[in-house]
Amino acid sequence: MRAASLEELQVYQKALSVAHEVSALLKRSCFRRDLRLYDQLAASSDACASLISDGFAQSTDRFFAQLCYRSKGEAKETRTHLIIAKGRDYITESELDALCAKYEEIERMLTSLIHYLERSDWKRRG
Repeated sequence: MRAASLEELQVYQKALSVAHEVSALLKRSCFRRDLRLYDQLAASSDACASLISDGFAQSTDRFFAQLCYRSKGEAKETRTHLIIAKGRDYITESELDALCAKYEEIERMLTSLIHYLERSDWKRRG
């Protein structure tokens, strides 16, 4: 089944949702004092959803798949930044576990989407 719009992709919806959760965490003053981690966490969490969006707009499934691979990498990077934030006591263990579980689910969904895109290999998506 082909999604008619970006908003129909569950992985995109989940990536946006968890990015909003990370943004809420970043409002804490501890992150404002650690600008490097703040910037890295904000950028990687935003990029996860943005790359899916960018990929959906591409003309071929193969290029969409490549951007999904990059999105998956951003999800993994975000998990690493969250682990660092936990190590600095900026977030709790339960917040870390919940967010990492969501990013792991997104990574699995992206893997499935990538496999689908590589099998279908549409040349003209639009």
